[in-house]
Amino acid sequence: MVATCYLLGVSTRRMDKLVETLGITGLSKSQVSVMAKELDTAVEAFRTRPLDAGPYTFMAADALVLKVREAGRVVNVHALIAVGVNAEGYREILGIDVSTAEDGAGWLTFLRSLTARGLSGVALVTSDAHAGLLSAIGATLPGASWQRCRTHYATNLMAITPKSSWPWVKTLLHSVFDQPDATSVAAQYDRIIDALADKLPKVADHLEAARSDLLAFTAFPKQIWRQIWSNNPLSVNRPSGDTNLTAA
Repeated sequence: MVATCYLLGVSTRRMDKLVETLGITGLSKSQVSVMAKELDTAVEAFRTRPLDAGPYTFMAADALVLKVREAGRVVNVHALIAVGVNAEGYREILGIDVSTAEDGAGWLTFLRSLTARGLSGVALVTSDAHAGLLSAIGATLPGASWQRCRTHYATNLMAITPKSSWPWVKTLLHSVFDQPDATSVAAQYDRIIDALADKLPKVADHLEAARSDLLAFTAFPKQIWRQIWSNNPLSVNRPSGDTNLTAA
């Protein structure tokens, strides 16, 4: 219980009051630290375990910005996360690492650590268009295709679309992903670009440039499209001001 409370960010003073209800008195910071070390051991074992359930045909990668307590200060860190689909068809957290910045060096180190642990057989990586991440994917997973996350892409497209036109553009974009097969997806993509070309040429050009990356999912079976065209399940929004994490 003490280790769990520590993980949730409960202060030592509040912890002391909590355990008093269980008949325990005088819980010190050092005692809490010793109990919490059990978590460190478990986390390290998880983060360094062999990735031997492959091939991991599909992988999603993302970075979450979190506030943590570090040396008495609250700072932002980036949690780099990769989730893969193993040989049995189940999602598995492949790895997580903490970096001070979401840059190419951080992603390269992270993905290299995954391949060193046995990551193999990746055919498709789904992520946003972060340049450092894309470079790291190319360097460590040269045989993998890249799927640009449709959710992140929609945010990028919205940024260049007039506010009054976004509901229309959003509806057109969503219609691409409602098609029954790859041929229909490509045809609908052509239609929405044609529909936008005169009124919103900048938006049409943006869509044209993103075509191959946004439609990479169509090379795979229809029944798994929803699982591979976005990495959105990884993009968890933490409440603002949530500092219940302690940096490793």
